[in-house]
Amino acid sequence: MDATLIAVWAEFAVRWLHVITAIAWIGSSFYFIALDLGLRRDRALGSGADGEEWQVHGGGFYHIQKYLVAPASLPEHLTWFKWESYWTWISGFLLLTLVYWHGAELFLIDPAVMELSVWQAVAISAASLAFGWIVYDLLCKALLKYDMMVLMAVLFVVILAMALFYTSVFSGRAALLHLGAFTASIMTGNVFFVIIPNQKIVVADLKAGQKPDPKFGKIAKQRSTHNNYLTLPVIFLMLSTHYPLAFGGENAWLIAALVFLMGVSIRHFFNSMHARKGRPWWTWGLTAAIFATIVWLSWPPPLPPEEEAALTPAATHFATAPGFEEVQDIVLVRCSMCHSAEPGWNGIIAPPRGVRLDSPGQIAAHAREIWMQAGLTHAMPPANASYMEPEERIAIRRWFEGAS
Repeated sequence: MDATLIAVWAEFAVRWLHVITAIAWIGSSFYFIALDLGLRRDRALGSGADGEEWQVHGGGFYHIQKYLVAPASLPEHLTWFKWESYWTWISGFLLLTLVYWHGAELFLIDPAVMELSVWQAVAISAASLAFGWIVYDLLCKALLKYDMMVLMAVLFVVILAMALFYTSVFSGRAALLHLGAFTASIMTGNVFFVIIPNQKIVVADLKAGQKPDPKFGKIAKQRSTHNNYLTLPVIFLMLSTHYPLAFGGENAWLIAALVFLMGVSIRHFFNSMHARKGRPWWTWGLTAAIFATIVWLSWPPPLPPEEEAALTPAATHFATAPGFEEVQDIVLVRCSMCHSAEPGWNGIIAPPRGVRLDSPGQIAAHAREIWMQAGLTHAMPPANASYMEPEERIAIRRWFEGAS
């Protein structure tokens, strides 16, 4: 019991660290992209800088200048922005091990998708993250001379392939989470393997009294721009584990792919606005259309005709609705091993999210959650650990929809 409590608090602490560092990283990334796009480059600056910007914040004024390659001499104090990225990835990787590797039988493996042993699932998980960076980095180097849109299109094909791969080997929840981790690993790889090393080369040249090669700054800028466009999809994928309609259906891979297009359209609006190139409002319409498509893709198929005919008029209370006794038996057998005052599943010391389903009143009170998590989608039980049958899911839908 003590070890389980320590594991729970360790996960909480690491998740907290992950959120804090991610906020710091995303904030600095968004700020510097907006700053770079908004620089005034229509004047000759005596300092030799490429552009400047005046900003006001927190009761003070800031005068910022950017040098296209590097200043003539290196300032004594230089602030580096890297640990926000590093610790976001480190904490995220620790969370992956604590939740999905340690709890692989519940959260990572779904026998209905693919029969895997724990070590096989963990090996695929780890190898896929390394594979993502290697493929991405090779593509960037091979397509460096091409327009960025060409590279982004090729990368989208890679992401689409990975979405299909993940949903064919892992549970839906783990698949979308891994696609987010796959993308986040690319982003941190950009910082660790390209952006910071290139900046260090420039600094070393300045210290040696040599003129830095502008190609290092150009390459770093390319990778930083990629990170800017990938940020919003990663956030969606990380949050998707809380929304079974996103990961619990047959179209999870396509939903994940469309999320990347939605993130690109939103970032295009803000990047265009910050660059003073106008506000392309059409991107909001496009984003709304993509989101509507995602909602449509997540919509559950209709009940079979014979089940649809069995729906009854609205009931005044879920506990008295036709089919409740059948659903109660299903929930007690398939769900209450975890969702009870004293969970019987090894490693779970309290009902997940405080939801208890070991009495008729509690089952009726959580009718919508049961319908969403186990009727409409296969989000629960995790990895179908208690072997809920398709007919039982239909019974849950018939009960809830008949009483609604």
